[in-house]
Amino acid sequence: MSAAPRRIAVFIGTRPEAVKLAPVVSALRARADDFEVRVCLLAQHRQILDQTLKWFPELDIDIDSPLMQPDQSLVQSTSAALVQADALLNTDGFDADWAIVQGDTNTAAACALAAFYNSVPVAHVEAGLRTESLKAPFPEEANRRIISQLASIHFCPTQCAAENLARAGIDEQVNVVGNTVIDALLEVRARIAGDAALRTAVNADIARAGYSLEQSREAVRPFVLITGHRRESFGAGLDRVCSGIVRLAEAHPGVDWVYAVHLNPNVRQVVHGRLSGRRNIYLLEPLEYGPFVEMMGSCRLILTDSGGIQEEAPALGKPVLVMRQSTERPEAVEAGAARLVGTDADAIFKAASELLSDEAVYRQMAQPREIFGDGSAARRIAEILAAQQG
Repeated sequence: MSAAPRRIAVFIGTRPEAVKLAPVVSALRARADDFEVRVCLLAQHRQILDQTLKWFPELDIDIDSPLMQPDQSLVQSTSAALVQADALLNTDGFDADWAIVQGDTNTAAACALAAFYNSVPVAHVEAGLRTESLKAPFPEEANRRIISQLASIHFCPTQCAAENLARAGIDEQVNVVGNTVIDALLEVRARIAGDAALRTAVNADIARAGYSLEQSREAVRPFVLITGHRRESFGAGLDRVCSGIVRLAEAHPGVDWVYAVHLNPNVRQVVHGRLSGRRNIYLLEPLEYGPFVEMMGSCRLILTDSGGIQEEAPALGKPVLVMRQSTERPEAVEAGAARLVGTDADAIFKAASELLSDEAVYRQMAQPREIFGDGSAARRIAEILAAQQG
């Protein structure tokens, strides 16, 4: 008699978690004899997350438990996630055998803690990332260290991440599988490339957000894609970033500077106050995942503080300038696909100008690389979980 399928609770709180866990959910549900999957949504950023879920119908949310309230502190949002995750784990009729969390968000840390308190083993996707500074990024570095101590199995994107765990004394059930964001990226990109109607809809979505990708292509006018949302850059750091962008836009009038602006008021107030009304700077409303993938694939280079983009851009052959003082993804920097420029306006201006004016330097960075995976990370995770005893 075959064993009953193991019950897996998958917790999602943010857009990156949805993107990176969608391939995992799909791979687990493809093995119906091995797993019964319940996807639990505790939305940290509801509007952005809803946009993302449209691109991943395989997530098929089982439990939707709204999390965010206006003006919540980190303590309030994290404690709310802990309470709600505890309730979900104690839902009648579903005694989870595993809880899956991804990355380093407040939701992931709270759900891992709730699972641990309920004696449910935790599987950590994207384990082992470190900057070794608790304040950068804040609070993500602390969150992932907490999850690493609670997790029973660790799915690392790279060997470097596995070595970080080993240095912390964690060397059991550590698996290097690649990053599931590459699975999602390649799948969505192929879907857009293979469907003319979908491409038209994607271009229309981008235009509604504030930029015409079609006109950019027709005019053979390059654009630089910009994102920024890290808490440690709020205030003076983001103001310096904006100063660098203004200088770049003035020095390179033949280039469009396209900033996809996060919904966080701490970001929007500064960015709109400093950058709006300039001829070749475009401030976009948040994009759905598919249109954003299309923008990444079409841009000349990317300025960002996003972790996920540091992983995705090298796979697309797009140079990345990382607007942070440190990164938990040193592999891209070491491979020559990314550079750390911090939030200093002069450093941002110099690095971006060099990539726009020196074709040899640009070509050296703009090579597609499989630094963070080959698109099969989710399949490996499902196989490893299926092989677990008990």
